[in-house]
Amino acid sequence: MIDTAFILAAGLGTRLRPHTEDKPKPMVKVDGVPMIEHAFEKLQAEGVKNYVVNTHYQAHVLHSFLENYSNEHCDLTIERSYEKVLLDTGGGIVKVLDSLPESFFVLSGDSVWDDGASVPMLKGLQHMWDKEKMDILIALQPKENMVLTHGVGDYSLAEDGRAVRSLDKNGDYMFTSVRINAKRIFSGAPEGAFSYLQLLDEAQAKGRLYGYVHQGDWHHISTPADLEAVNEHYAHKEEA
Repeated sequence: MIDTAFILAAGLGTRLRPHTEDKPKPMVKVDGVPMIEHAFEKLQAEGVKNYVVNTHYQAHVLHSFLENYSNEHCDLTIERSYEKVLLDTGGGIVKVLDSLPESFFVLSGDSVWDDGASVPMLKGLQHMWDKEKMDILIALQPKENMVLTHGVGDYSLAEDGRAVRSLDKNGDYMFTSVRINAKRIFSGAPEGAFSYLQLLDEAQAKGRLYGYVHQGDWHHISTPADLEAVNEHYAHKEEA
């Protein structure tokens, strides 16, 4: 079982302003709870006990939350990785690579989703993960299931489950940001800031990038309109 997750939480959240003027995006509330707490709850439900969270913008707000959350959940280990200079989605992981095991989850701190009626997404990813033939396994959301928020076609899937990036964003699936990866993919990574997309493309070129299709609802919260739509969705669910 995979027991470790790296949570990306260092971004500026520019497109979600004014909600991010005084807090990092993962601390913006959805259904009355910070987005990052939704991610923690999903991960904890699948037995993940060890976390590394990178921070940068309005870091003190997130640090305070993480300290309180850690005190309330004594069975968890939560390591903070402050980036004085942003290292992007790849460099931030390399910075703390020594703290990470051979296989671990990676996801964005603004990840909010509802699992389907069958298998929870994180459980499905773990069941599909095969470290012998995969370098990265990404969770994909069918575009037609993006009811509340807009999603682009980042990837298509081959019959054998391999993922293929759509350069024109016309694929069948949106990349949710949730993934399992092997630590070995960082062996030749550059120093400093770089995008994780580079690693995705390298894994695809080797035939070692696979996709898992999420059957529930994924909420891509990028703008204030997205945030309003998702919060209204949860409010109506509670009223029903």
